[in-house]
Amino acid sequence: MDLRQIEYIVKIAEEGGVTPAAEKLFITQSALNQQLLKLENELGVQLFHRRKHDFCPTDAGEVYIKYGREILQKKQEAYNIIYDMAANNLGHLNVAFSPERGTEMFVSIYADFHKQFPHITVNPTEMNVRHQQSQLVKGYLDLGFVTITDEDKLPALEYEHIIDEPLLLAVPRSNPLAISQAKPDTPPSQLPYNNLQLFKNQPFVLMFKNSTMRSVIDSLFKSAGFTPNILFETASNRTLCTMAKNSICCTIVPQQYYRYTKEIAFYRLPSHPHWELCNAYKKGSYRTKAAQLFAQLTKDYFRRLSQGQ
Repeated sequence: MDLRQIEYIVKIAEEGGVTPAAEKLFITQSALNQQLLKLENELGVQLFHRRKHDFCPTDAGEVYIKYGREILQKKQEAYNIIYDMAANNLGHLNVAFSPERGTEMFVSIYADFHKQFPHITVNPTEMNVRHQQSQLVKGYLDLGFVTITDEDKLPALEYEHIIDEPLLLAVPRSNPLAISQAKPDTPPSQLPYNNLQLFKNQPFVLMFKNSTMRSVIDSLFKSAGFTPNILFETASNRTLCTMAKNSICCTIVPQQYYRYTKEIAFYRLPSHPHWELCNAYKKGSYRTKAAQLFAQLTKDYFRRLSQGQ
C-alpha cells in the first residue's frame, strides 16, 4: 500500500478537489489527477463524483478515506512513539488555540517548551473551537486549547480541565443601568451583581453566532426572557470590550478580559454563567512527552492568570 497515494486521496477529499489539493501538496494538478485515475483503475471503482465546482466522495471513496485517515494517523503515532523511545526530541507538534489570548499564551510558554524540546518543530494555528475539534478528530492536531461547555464536547475527544471561567456583563459606565460600580482593584470574585433583565432595551454586541461562548450567552438571554438588540457580532473579545469602552453598547465577556477602567463597569450575573478552559486531544491517541509538557505549561499559564499572577 502506497502511503503517499493515501495522503493524496485524503487531501483531495479535504480540499474538495484536485486543484486545491495539489496546491497544498506542492505537486502539479496533472500529477495528482494521474495518481487518482491510477488508483481508481486499480480498484475498478470511482472514488469521487466529479462535479463542476468540487469533488464529492462516492460510497467507495468514503470507505477509502475513512481507513486512509486511520492508516496515516497510525503511521504518525508509530513515529511519535519511536521518537520518544529514542529520546532524540525529534518530530512535530501540531497545536491550535483561539485567537487573541491563545496567541498570548503561546508566546508566554514557548521559550520554556523550547528549552526542553529544542528539536521539536511546533506548528501553531489559530482557529475557533469547532474547527479545532474537527481537526483533532481527524488526527491533524495533536493538541487543542478550547473554551467549551459540556454540551459542546465530542465523545471522540478527551478534555483536560484547566479552569472554569465566569462570564461577565460589561456596561458603559455612562449607562444609567450601570449601578453600584466597582472601585479600582476590585477582584473579579467581588464584583457587584446586576440583573440582565434590566437591559432588555439596551443594544448589545456579542460573540459570533456559532461560537461555543455564544451558546452560553444565548441561554442567558433566554432565561432573562428577551431577545437582545444586537448591533453586530464579532469573533474578538477585544472588540466587544472596545465597543463597551466607547459607550456604544453592552456586552458579555470572559473574566480574563476584566480590567478596571473608567469607561466600563463589569458585573457578575446571579446565575454565575461560565465555561470551561480545557486542553483537548483525540481519545485513545498516543501523547508524546512534548505534547504532555505543552499541555502542562498551558495549564500553569492560565491558572496563574486566573489568580492574578
